[in-house]
Amino acid sequence: MRDAILLFLEEYGNIAVFLLILIENLFPPVPSEVILTVGGAMTAATGLTVCGVVAAATAGSVLGAVILYLAGCLLSAEKLERLVSGPLGRVLRFDPEDIRTASGWFAKKGRVAVFLCRLVPIVRSLISIPAGMAGMSMGPFLLLTVSGSLIWNTVLVLLGRAAGDSWEKVEKVCGIYSDLFLMAVGTAVLLFLLIRKRENE
Repeated sequence: MRDAILLFLEEYGNIAVFLLILIENLFPPVPSEVILTVGGAMTAATGLTVCGVVAAATAGSVLGAVILYLAGCLLSAEKLERLVSGPLGRVLRFDPEDIRTASGWFAKKGRVAVFLCRLVPIVRSLISIPAGMAGMSMGPFLLLTVSGSLIWNTVLVLLGRAAGDSWEKVEKVCGIYSDLFLMAVGTAVLLFLLIRKRENE
């Protein structure tokens, strides 16, 4: 994977950065940490520039986010409520009230969530779907997405440039950060489900 990304970046430069980050937003397992740190390291040894890599990465991030946002618009809260009212909801132990609660929370905290989640691996892509489902206005969504993506991309590109040939160390640190965050989210979700179960008993 890393070698393929490196070759693609060497061959196509900023176009490769744009396409890889777009794919990363639509299919989160493709790691932006690798793409951006490699791109950053290459700015010290090739014709790529920090501004060019950041701009290409941000454009790819925003286009990917808009696609997922539009997908979220197609999956309204009402449709999701009907879905969890059936067998799937019973299997997952969700009910329509959970959807209404989540929608209400997103209506109040959605803008903060969109911005902050753009700074977190994996979640940074997926947050666009509930934004679309909640009917967040496109203007604020784009502003928050561009802002969060610009920060994330700039930090990783600069870290990659500073690390040079040691960019893999940056990737490992980002991997640890990602794992710790996902563990925290998983624990929070588990506690929430346990509390809900006790309340319903």
